[in-house]
This record gives sequence, structure tokens and C-alpha cells, in this order.
Amino acid sequence: MSLRRMTALEVDPKLASALTERLRGANVDVIEGSATAMPFMDAEFSGAVSFTMLHHVPSRALQDKVLREVFRVLRPGGFFLGSDSRQSLLMRLIHLGDTLVPVDPNGFGQRLETVGFEVHAIEKVNEVFRFCARRPTFEKDRASLE
Repeated sequence: MSLRRMTALEVDPKLASALTERLRGANVDVIEGSATAMPFMDAEFSGAVSFTMLHHVPSRALQDKVLREVFRVLRPGGFFLGSDSRQSLLMRLIHLGDTLVPVDPNGFGQRLETVGFEVHAIEKVNEVFRFCARRPTFEKDRASLE
């Protein structure tokens, strides 16, 4: 039986260090780096998740770069799942003095499709939205290039 591993990418050096210490001995590798330029090989991962972090990326263009990077590091058939906060007065107040570039769930599916993902679901639930997208299989990737 092979041991499954998880990789966590953290942009903040102090948080990456603290996370490394907290997860010492676990099956998690903590890597310090930016989601806009991931230090991973193409098609290295079977899945990727993003929880309530996209709105912290400082521009829509950089958010789209994150989406392209996730697509790049996912294997064909790999899923990209996540959630993020919806824009609200409370969200704006919580982020005073912090980066806040809200992600509009109504247009997020199109943004994922533009990168190349198949969108399986985008659900708006109260103050958050959830999404499920998949990198198409190799055959579909190749067929779209021909």
C-alpha cells in the first residue's frame, strides 16, 4: 500500500514555518511559495483545493494566474475544489487594512472555463460559494488542440 501525501502551499514565510512545525510527522509537505508561480512540475497533482483564499489575491489578473497555475499542476482528470467568501458589508469590514478582491460567483464558472476547466458545480450558500471543476482528460486536451 502506498502512503498518500498532501502538499500545502503557503505564501507567508512565518505561516509556512508554523505550519511545518505543527504538521511535523504528518503526511503533509509544507512548501513556501506563491500560488501565482507554483514551484511544482506540470501535472504533478491528482487534485487541488482552495479554501477562502482567492479574495486575498491582490487583483483579478493574479487570481486568473492562480487558476492557470492550478490547471497546469493538475493531472488530466484531476479535480479542483474550493470555496470563497461572497461580497458583503461584513466581509469588507473584516478586511479593512487587508487585501480584498472579491470573487463574483456569477462569473467564476466562465473564468474557470477560460483556463480550460470543466465546471461541475458552483453553489452559492449564504455568505460563501463553493465550486467543483475538473481538468479534462488527456484525450479531450489533445482533441481541443487539433
